[in-house]
Amino acid sequence: MNESLGIAGSGTIACGLATTAAVAGEVVLWARSDESADRARAAITTARAKLGAAPDPERVRITTELAALRDCSYVVEAVVEDHGDKAALLRELAGNAGERTVIATTTSSLSIHELALATGHPERFAGLHVFNPVPRMELVELVFPHDASEETRERSRALCLALGKTPVEVPDMPGFVVNRLLFPYLFAAVELMSETGLSAEDIDRCMTLGAGMPMGPLALLDFVGLDVSKAIGESIGLEIPEMLMTLVDEGAFGRKTGRGFHKKP
Repeated sequence: MNESLGIAGSGTIACGLATTAAVAGEVVLWARSDESADRARAAITTARAKLGAAPDPERVRITTELAALRDCSYVVEAVVEDHGDKAALLRELAGNAGERTVIATTTSSLSIHELALATGHPERFAGLHVFNPVPRMELVELVFPHDASEETRERSRALCLALGKTPVEVPDMPGFVVNRLLFPYLFAAVELMSETGLSAEDIDRCMTLGAGMPMGPLALLDFVGLDVSKAIGESIGLEIPEMLMTLVDEGAFGRKTGRGFHKKP
């Protein structure tokens, strides 16, 4: 890996990206608090063990000091899917970065153009939409603002390849390609459940056994997170199913809370 990689965030995507990148080189990961740092350290250690890689604290340096990312040549923001939160952090990252540092975001649905403007340096900005679980999923939807330089584009493609991913450059449009096609299908499954009274298990079984899907639509929504799914649906202009809204309002976000369309056994 030719870049010194920094990751701003400590959630599932951030930790998955750090785990993946640690195979190719050293990574610095920033967490907002000591508690978040401890959770990230545990998650990365577990994930590396699953990959058959021995835990090596030198591979991923976890810090609560944002200034620690200053010397990184490529910094990826990976926090909550909210424009305000992302823009504020990206602005801060750009203010601390070197003159050649590329700043990127892992957004799954927000405008790359608008996030790039928040940095003040759209020529050095990119969208790297990685997929969960990051160590296993091969695709990266690569998205650039209009003003991105050719160097930024080349370095972003090279980073994806160094991480063992397949980059596909897609337009800067709500939901990009995967979520724009996927979420109407997922939300249709929720509506079908409401209309018919079929169980989540039966709907998922129909799609895995009948259509060859690796995961049923309701299990996938639980895996993505119902709160995240709601945000993605809103960003691409879909009507959010009432049943999904109710679960989100109850704090039932899917796997991460133990309850969604499926209940944790």
